[in-house]
Amino acid sequence: MQRIPVLLDTDIGSDIDDAVALAYLLKQPRCDLLGITTVTGEPDKRAMLADAVCRAFGRNDIPVHSGAGRPMIVPQRQPHVPQATVLAKWPHRESFAPNAAVDFLRQTIRARPGEITLLTIGPLTNAGLLYALDPQIPTLLKQHVMMGGHYQNKGIGCTPLEWNTMCDPHASAIVFAASVPSMTCVGLDVTTRCILPAAECRKRFAAGPLRIVGEMAEVWFNVRPEITFHDPLAAAVVFEPSLCQYASGRVEIDLQSSRLLGYTAFDPGAGSAPHRIATEVSAERFFEHYFSVVAA
Repeated sequence: MQRIPVLLDTDIGSDIDDAVALAYLLKQPRCDLLGITTVTGEPDKRAMLADAVCRAFGRNDIPVHSGAGRPMIVPQRQPHVPQATVLAKWPHRESFAPNAAVDFLRQTIRARPGEITLLTIGPLTNAGLLYALDPQIPTLLKQHVMMGGHYQNKGIGCTPLEWNTMCDPHASAIVFAASVPSMTCVGLDVTTRCILPAAECRKRFAAGPLRIVGEMAEVWFNVRPEITFHDPLAAAVVFEPSLCQYASGRVEIDLQSSRLLGYTAFDPGAGSAPHRIATEVSAERFFEHYFSVVAA
């Protein structure tokens, strides 16, 4: 079985889907999880949560590094970590060097050129800083897979912005302009087709190491009655790309409009097509795959 080396960049601790995605990566037998970096407000607490989830799954070996706590230019939209309340009940490392994520990512990618998948499931600050500080890094990746953007069906009543790209639009612009050999974007218009109600999630995340995810989910259920599997879908297509259908084109980030700052404009007719966006997903197949992995 060929394993895929993965670096995960996450804002775990706000929306529950980051923890749901991490559980999948920890249980996926084809995943060689080389390390986890955290991003956005209180990145040290997010690192504690990532470490706690890893330890709950018996994976004390995975490096976890705290990253950028603020966007490059715009104000912080995500200053706190609601799910950090569960840390009192779960063993975790308590001290993380500040701003260590980018250097860790850089050294790890340079040590294994052409091999690593960078999976980003939070705001793109760490990735943007990494690509800006060492412009060769994007070319040394195997691929960059992200949960980010909103590419289709932006009609009346639709919200054209997506959280990860709008939280740090300038970092997003740097990432989309980079020369990555392969970039796959799983956007809001596709991930919102993969939703499970709280009652079903409580049954699914009730036993064994998944209990920590269930406890983090209870914090989320205080404000939402279901889980949308945004990040887990992005994680799953690293290993099962056929779960989605795709279109190729070019994505550009709007940095001009104050109302649409971070908007992902997708052009399928661009002269070059460096970006692959998900256009369709079989939610039934996705959930069957996800739970077959995490319940194994």
